[in-house]
Amino acid sequence: MGAVPRLGSAGEDAALGIAMKFWMVALSVMVAIGCARAQGWQPSAGHKQVAIWPGVAPDAQPTEGPEAVKTTGKEEWVAGVPWVWVNNVSVPTMTVYSPKGKNTGAAMVVFPGGGYQGLAIDLEGTEVCDWLTAKGVTCVLLKYRVPGDLPYPKTTYPKSGPYPESPMALEDAQRTMGLVRLHAKEWGIDPHKVGVLGFSAGGHLVAAISNHFEKRLYASVDAADAQSCRPDFGVAIYPGHLSVSAAKWDADQGAKKFPLKVPAGADEELSVNPDLQVTRETPPQFWLQAENDNVDNVDSLAYYIALKNAKVPTEMHLYAKGGHAFGLRHTKDPITDWPELVDVWMKTIGMVE
Repeated sequence: MGAVPRLGSAGEDAALGIAMKFWMVALSVMVAIGCARAQGWQPSAGHKQVAIWPGVAPDAQPTEGPEAVKTTGKEEWVAGVPWVWVNNVSVPTMTVYSPKGKNTGAAMVVFPGGGYQGLAIDLEGTEVCDWLTAKGVTCVLLKYRVPGDLPYPKTTYPKSGPYPESPMALEDAQRTMGLVRLHAKEWGIDPHKVGVLGFSAGGHLVAAISNHFEKRLYASVDAADAQSCRPDFGVAIYPGHLSVSAAKWDADQGAKKFPLKVPAGADEELSVNPDLQVTRETPPQFWLQAENDNVDNVDSLAYYIALKNAKVPTEMHLYAKGGHAFGLRHTKDPITDWPELVDVWMKTIGMVE
């Protein structure tokens, strides 16, 4: 091989020009990303969302585009009112809503649903915080990572999803629990009264963090990660991904495959997802679902049975009608009175007086 020729002045100028163009393009992309983030979902006046990671989040994945916010069309309205859908979330944030009036010291980290593809940010997020703060409970709304509206089945695109298909949402949940306890005194929170509440996919996230708290899924970042990420209680409304049957479906999606250790002869509809290793250390749980849920089968039954077998304090409500994705909005169906049931349950387990 001959010696590599040295560039002359013309070659150096050309190389410099190429390098300058590269950095200009890179800078333009960074500016575009920054603008996109600013144009993403923003909380109401008087509230500020803050990033939960000091730098790049672990297991970061690309999204289809910048964070997007969409108001639903009339065909998707709930109780005659539109709701807001957020997707392409790559920078997870939390927004703290303080109690209005009396402060009970209790707090709830809220996980909106959206099939791990987007977030129903008001229907299952900000409206929940309005209810909780009126009851004297601090609400911490988590905008966890979701990739967008890509078709879920068999895509090779990196995506969020139920753990262990993807660790991102659970990582964000664990991190947020640590941050809440780290700032408990500052925010007027009793660190022993921090619960989680989620809807649909967010309901699965309630179960996931209620059983995956002994060890973080990521390397420790700072003092927040030295705090416990075990919730003191959990509330799940029309959850999914909880039964063996649902776990089998999840395992067949995407590029990653995870072997399921299912006991021989297990009833797949009534046996819990084997990834949810329920133990006596699982915190008290409240579950609610409708038998005519047209999105998720009544997976709550499988989880309820596992909780009872482990002697975990549990309360479950199963209604004949109600469907899916009603949030806190009141309809003709009695199931939408569920906030009153949670109020009573939280008193029963000693989280509020």
